[in-house]
Amino acid sequence: MFNVISRLQCLKTCLSSTTISQLTVIVTALLAMTVRVTMLGISRWAGEGGSYRTVQRFFNTPIAWAKVHWCLIHHWFLSSDDTFIIAGDETVVTKSGKKTHGIDRFFSSLYDKAVPGVSFFTFSLISTKHRTSFPLMIQQIVRSEKETGVESLISEEQNKKDQNKSKPEKKNKPGRPKGSKNKNKEIVELSPYLCFIQSMLKEVLQIIGNGTILTYIVLDGAFGNNNALQMVKQCGIPSLHLISKLHRNSALYFSYSGKYSGRGKCKKYGDRVDYDNIPKDYLKETTREESIQTEIYQMTLLHKLFAQQLNVVIIVKTNLVTHAKSHVILFSSDLDLPYGKLIDYYSLRFQIEFNFRDAKQYWGLEDFMNVKKIPITNAVNLAFFMVNISFALIDEARKHNPLFGVQDLKAYFRAGKYLYETLKLIPEKPDPILIQQIFEQITKIGSINTH
Repeated sequence: MFNVISRLQCLKTCLSSTTISQLTVIVTALLAMTVRVTMLGISRWAGEGGSYRTVQRFFNTPIAWAKVHWCLIHHWFLSSDDTFIIAGDETVVTKSGKKTHGIDRFFSSLYDKAVPGVSFFTFSLISTKHRTSFPLMIQQIVRSEKETGVESLISEEQNKKDQNKSKPEKKNKPGRPKGSKNKNKEIVELSPYLCFIQSMLKEVLQIIGNGTILTYIVLDGAFGNNNALQMVKQCGIPSLHLISKLHRNSALYFSYSGKYSGRGKCKKYGDRVDYDNIPKDYLKETTREESIQTEIYQMTLLHKLFAQQLNVVIIVKTNLVTHAKSHVILFSSDLDLPYGKLIDYYSLRFQIEFNFRDAKQYWGLEDFMNVKKIPITNAVNLAFFMVNISFALIDEARKHNPLFGVQDLKAYFRAGKYLYETLKLIPEKPDPILIQQIFEQITKIGSINTH
């Protein structure tokens, strides 16, 4: 039913025949194994042709993983009638010890605190038609000594401020300092973190080329600022726009529409947006589900920290029983993007979280025990490669069984492994019909949605 070898033949342009052979053995083992995904575990499930030394050679081979991911995605998932957006997010893998390359303390949203581990930033292509995310580029975040030094200085300054809170502070003179000049908000100094993200984004755009036109990059609320917007614009593609989220108390302003006073520079900022009383002229849609009313507003607004106008969508939810209100502010640098697509594209960003879940739960993102740079890179990218290859295999199976999932896929390959090892012990090979019946029976043991 499944042919892994044929699925990997598209990688001949970016991998050697030896590496493809090793990858075929490792992928088959990963699809069948039940233990932790380590090099030793893979070698035990790989059987013939997959010794520990072979697995070790593969993990120590430098591989251009971004090209590998792109070849697989381009061959199996791209279609002319689909629209793709690119999304980025960071995932943290907890690790102990001190020898692992890039180990540091990173904030984890799962633990809601900084934890010791390694962090990886991922860019993923998301199909708006199939609503599925395909990991494209994964790179480890390694903090330099300069960044660590800056963080320690900031913490020291914060401690000094806390100690000097009781002391009276000198008040600065009101108004703008004498001799200060206007700053061009389009010229910003990117932080080392944003420079790292920008270098990844440029590499992604270079690998994809002109064959797939990407118009929107979707990032979470941590990138809802002018520096992140300028980072995207500095990539040199005018058609690439950012979609992100602003803080709920962001100071947004309407453009000034009054008369010119006749003196000085024309006024730029009008009234500030009152989120409790947004003009109904900008209301686009109202829906109600039980006692929750949802109102969607769209308008072009200004923010004093941004260099350009923003296409803003405000989603206001009201509890009609308690009259409690809450709102979310999404924005895009594309002023012509309709509110429906802006909301839909931002909600699709969450598909990348399912990639993180599958990579950790099934394909060893949390299990690897490598400590050097190249083996870690290969282990992490292999986990995300398995996410893509499993999508390709599951998509084939869902033509016959729409509910087929990862557990069913692993049950299928595990049954094949058990049957193969059992048949090797039998002196005479049984009848093929009996073998097929045994295989189907074993497959049902670990599957969920197999008929």
